[in-house]
Parts: sequence; structure tokens; C-alpha cells
Amino acid sequence: MKAVRRAVLFVLITAVAFTAAADDIGPKEALRLRQAGEILALEKLLDIALSLHPGARLLEAELEEDDGRYVYEVELITRSGAVRDIEIDARDGRILKDEEDD
Repeated sequence: MKAVRRAVLFVLITAVAFTAAADDIGPKEALRLRQAGEILALEKLLDIALSLHPGARLLEAELEEDDGRYVYEVELITRSGAVRDIEIDARDGRILKDEEDD
């Protein structure tokens, strides 16, 4: 299980590194925020997102700053093939949004 989580984290960090949106937080800044205790560990937030939809697989995750709030936008695909968009407050793990992508 640890190997799978490490692989997922590598993919996520790589995906975050190549995003171009102005509000996206890059991997260096995300690490700084985590070390400063301003956001929770990505692994913990992914566990929260995946617990909402057992058996779902991660498609993408991005850390963004939105009006002074750090938010992870997580996209999952469920066992039935539905794509879920989930937003999680990166500071406390609260679910801000969980809806099916159109």
C-alpha cells in the first residue's frame, strides 16, 4: 500500500508542477506550506477524498489558493465510471464540494 501511495504522490506532484493556472500552488510552495503547518499532508487529504467513494481511483489533484484559502481540487473516478469533483480545505480537511462532473 505504501508503494501505491508513493506512486500516487509522485504523479500528483508532477501534475501540480506542470499546471499553468495563476492560482495553482507549485510543489515547492506546497512543501513550504506543509512544513510550516499551514496545510495538512496531501496523503491525509487524499485519504479523506477516497473515503467518500470506496473503490474510486484518483485522476488528478491540484492545490490552489482561492480568496486566501488553500484548497485541494481532487478528481476521482468511481467504480461505476462516474467522475467526481471534490474540493477539500487544505488546512483542516473539510469537504467543501463533492459533486459529479458533467
